[in-house]
Amino acid sequence: MQNAHDLKEYRGELSGALHNDFLREALDRFAVAYRTSRSNAFSGMDVDGLIKEIADGKDAAMARLDELLAEFTRKAEAAGAVVHVARDAEEANAIIADIAQKAGVKRVIKSKSMTAEEIHLNPYLEARGLEVTETDLGEWIIQLRHEGPTHMVMPAIHLSRYQVADLFTDVTGAKQEVDIEKLVKVARRELRRKFAEADMGISGGNFAVAETGSIVVCTNEGNARLVTTLPRVHVALVGLDKLTATVRDALTVLRALPKNATGQAITSYVSWITGATECQTAPGGKKEMHVVFLDNGRRKLAKDPLFSQVLRCIRCGACANVCPVYRLVGGHQLGHIYIGAIGLILTYFYHGKDKAKNLVQNCINCGACKAVCAGGIDLPRLIKEIHARIQDEEGHPLQSALLGRVLKSRKLFHTLLRTAKSVQKPITGGTPFLRHLPMIFAKGQEFRALPAIAETPFRDRFASIKPKVANPRLRVALFSGCVQDFVYPEQAEAAVKLLGKHDIDVTFPMEQSCCGLPVQMMGEREASRSVAAQNVNAFAPDSCDYILTLCASCASHLKHGYPEILADDPVMAARARTFAEKIIDFSSFAHDVLKVAPGEFTADGKRTTYHAPCHLCRGLGVTKAPRELISTCGLDYVPCEEEDVCCGFGGTYSMKFPELSAELLKKKLANVEKTGAELLLTDCPGCIMQLRGGFEAKGGRGVRVIHVAEALAERLK
Repeated sequence: MQNAHDLKEYRGELSGALHNDFLREALDRFAVAYRTSRSNAFSGMDVDGLIKEIADGKDAAMARLDELLAEFTRKAEAAGAVVHVARDAEEANAIIADIAQKAGVKRVIKSKSMTAEEIHLNPYLEARGLEVTETDLGEWIIQLRHEGPTHMVMPAIHLSRYQVADLFTDVTGAKQEVDIEKLVKVARRELRRKFAEADMGISGGNFAVAETGSIVVCTNEGNARLVTTLPRVHVALVGLDKLTATVRDALTVLRALPKNATGQAITSYVSWITGATECQTAPGGKKEMHVVFLDNGRRKLAKDPLFSQVLRCIRCGACANVCPVYRLVGGHQLGHIYIGAIGLILTYFYHGKDKAKNLVQNCINCGACKAVCAGGIDLPRLIKEIHARIQDEEGHPLQSALLGRVLKSRKLFHTLLRTAKSVQKPITGGTPFLRHLPMIFAKGQEFRALPAIAETPFRDRFASIKPKVANPRLRVALFSGCVQDFVYPEQAEAAVKLLGKHDIDVTFPMEQSCCGLPVQMMGEREASRSVAAQNVNAFAPDSCDYILTLCASCASHLKHGYPEILADDPVMAARARTFAEKIIDFSSFAHDVLKVAPGEFTADGKRTTYHAPCHLCRGLGVTKAPRELISTCGLDYVPCEEEDVCCGFGGTYSMKFPELSAELLKKKLANVEKTGAELLLTDCPGCIMQLRGGFEAKGGRGVRVIHVAEALAERLK
């Protein structure tokens, strides 16, 4: 449970987590295995179609929330259950405590429930004299350690068997062997007595089916069946977002839930509980069953035009499974109660901005969570929106406010870049990198060499290299972004060279500037809108066939971000949509539009690997084109492990969280070196800055990092 008061304190906690070698190794092993098992589990299925079906069903249910609640209540109470609705955590806790008091309950057993964690149910009941025991193995372990879960599905993934053996030794008073099977038997022996003695069982619920008044619980250990059947009182605590219209809707989600959570085809136990069942130890031979629905802001969320989508979450934990940051630090530092990407959002709504303000900054915007979400939730966008909201509410940090002001003025921004070029010579040492940076600028950045500003920006070179094409096949407007304009102009030059060979007319609108993604990431919404409007107005989409960019991050932001950012202005919204429709990334243009062929290039067979930029492979869904271009131009393509895992750049993220950025880069460079490649290609200047700078900081290591466009241009006949 992360409770740092400010970003400095939070970074200190993150650094501590980075030094937990077992945590890192465990999460690494799981992340790699998860990708394979999930892929196998979904093999042959229409995953996109299933996600859409789940999203549509959840949206429809939340639009009818009160109607479904009334229907569920009628059906459940007709079957002998009692239904309660709690406005907030305090009321939910009070309802459950009151049920326990009236029923003379002394001992409570629980199955795993994130909703119970959300309302801090255990300490509330314990403060009232009740003995509460978690029965999920992982939950029991962390309860004994007085910790919160580090994963929604695998709460104790951060602990080793040695730690568990030591813990069980303390609990039982007898030395326990470091043997998983024996440790499980110890837990079973200790917990069976708790099951037999319990007066009340508290469960969560994956679904509350209105059609039948049923609660559905999915588990792998079978403990939930004992929790819901053995005690004479059963309380099911569920969020209002778990309301589901029909059995069919629940079964649709079940097709995805275990596959997305752990790569299983189905969980070991799926329990359908309808009403009060027989119980010989209860008065009248019938179990006392209660369903407590928790609102805690869910009704308000359901009416929010943007954030209502978070209620699609099926609690599979997949957004954490694929998150490169979670993989480094675990859920205790990437969550408050709920963890991973969805946790960064839910923390704001369920536990307040003070708990969320540090967390929402720790998103690298790689898009892996969005790509894997079973509910189709646009998690990165929502995280950025919450970051912006918090800054609007609490004030904007000086650094991001200044950057916002600079980027809002293209002339000021470009003047500062040109000035930097003029004064950088004493710190470059005659190299393309910045050496001897003052510590105020270099603190924490030693893990990579930062590039120098180019002697001549691309905009000053363009007139002399513009292709002279009498009868153009196509007309292309080039969007360079700030990095390829002022840092790596050779990348844009390489593209122009290839376009000229294919009789493409190229224009370069001089009023264009940075795409604005850095200020969008920093929560500067006003500056982001201003920059977007500048760039849309700088281009005349009707006069070109494509707007081409060599930056994957720019391409994704221009194509998907601009229409969202400018949606509130009817005139600019229409222009932004027209602009976005023309956007295309370089590899797609070269591969799909130009259809470059091997005969155009002089092959040299250099051993080459590839890094897939996050915003290309996930933001734009482009995976095949760049890899095929590598072979097309005569290079020997050697796949790299985890090619599509983030390199750790994330724009301003690497400046704000350098320790995490450095670890992600270290892993990426190690995977590249394993291939034995001479060349490393990618489609993003930000990734090049990170990867090239990382190799330079390591002394070169013989791997040249360049853009796909450069590789093609260098081999043109």
